[in-house]
Amino acid sequence: MIKVGDKIPLELGGFAEIRAVLGSGGQGTVYRAVYRDKEYALKMYFKNKLKRPEMFRDNLTALTDGGDISPSFVMPLILTENTRDGFGFLMELIPEGYAPFSDILNARVKFSGLYSIVNAAIRITMAFRELHNSGRSYQDLNDGGFFIRPTDGDIRICDCDNIAPYGEHLGIAGKPGYMAPEIVRGEKAPDKLTDRYSLAVLLFRLLLRGDPLEGSRVLKSVCLTEEAERRHYGFEPMFVYDPDDASNRPVRGVHNNIIKFWRIMPEYIREAFTHSFTVGLHQPEKRLIEKQWLDLLIRLRGDICACTCGAQSFAPSYERDEENKLICFCGTHFAPPLELSDGRNRVLLSEGTKLFSDDLSVTAEVVRNKVNPGLWGLKNLTGEVWSCTLPNGQEKEIAGGSAAPIFKDTVIEMGGVRYSIKESE
Repeated sequence: MIKVGDKIPLELGGFAEIRAVLGSGGQGTVYRAVYRDKEYALKMYFKNKLKRPEMFRDNLTALTDGGDISPSFVMPLILTENTRDGFGFLMELIPEGYAPFSDILNARVKFSGLYSIVNAAIRITMAFRELHNSGRSYQDLNDGGFFIRPTDGDIRICDCDNIAPYGEHLGIAGKPGYMAPEIVRGEKAPDKLTDRYSLAVLLFRLLLRGDPLEGSRVLKSVCLTEEAERRHYGFEPMFVYDPDDASNRPVRGVHNNIIKFWRIMPEYIREAFTHSFTVGLHQPEKRLIEKQWLDLLIRLRGDICACTCGAQSFAPSYERDEENKLICFCGTHFAPPLELSDGRNRVLLSEGTKLFSDDLSVTAEVVRNKVNPGLWGLKNLTGEVWSCTLPNGQEKEIAGGSAAPIFKDTVIEMGGVRYSIKESE
């Protein structure tokens, strides 16, 4: 049995010295360890818990040699030697400030705002797009494998020892509630298509904080036994908002999060989840691909809108009065904000709005004019110079740290893309 102070020999030479136990699961234990004066996480497997330990180790070797997939994945770095206690690998520690996704689902940790939530969804989807483009699948998506920084939605994905090339199966089925129905039924092994089902579940839980298949029908199972789980998640799965069958609707007092957040989700997000958990339940090849989710999530981020009370929501979820003003949940009526559009995507320009680059760093934000608080500008947070054409035809250069005035019919060119400011629909 491994204990604090033990030295585990590594395949490339040297030793990893055990400093503390970080956690334990069905396959093994994760330790805090020191190697060459740097701290790492060391995962050691129980040999008797692996169905095919030699194949598993060979796959780990391939993962350490396979290069980076995405910086979001915490990949195996160095394998240990085979010891009497088993074998394992070193990986980077999860940085400070990242919370387990399970803590977010249990409301022990809260996001700083909607941008952090949606950016976390975007980052997760981007990571799995890169993974699948590399010809590999994760095979075991669940809330235990994700750590999220609630201040900005940055992510780290661990349990990457489950990653394998298409066609290879390491014996990991997955976690109930996240597994695709065909895996629950024992009809196939995990692959890219089952990953896509699990991704839809993960996004639903992140955005709506609930189980897409757990409604009134599931609650009738007083004890969710293994047999009941197989029925609800494999043989008789039913989306809680199935448009053709209301027998499994969310129950008020039990599924309050789903009821609340479903109401504020724009119709295009509700349609995506409805497709994922109706057609996608039974036709794996018709599940949304990562690019489709990314387009929807970027659109969702652009629809974030702040009321004068400071509360954020998605603009399409607001009701409108007879003057077409948006009605906040606080009761305030306010004019729809102007939008910045490149002809394909739009971003609503309200207080606190942020723009992001492809790598999700902040490139601009809406700020109030210090001299005239009634005027707003789009502050350039990049090192590049923007060109701006005002409604009267005047041209200006917007250096980093300066702001382009937000007026209808203003045109801004940034990063080689031409944007126009106009009234939102």
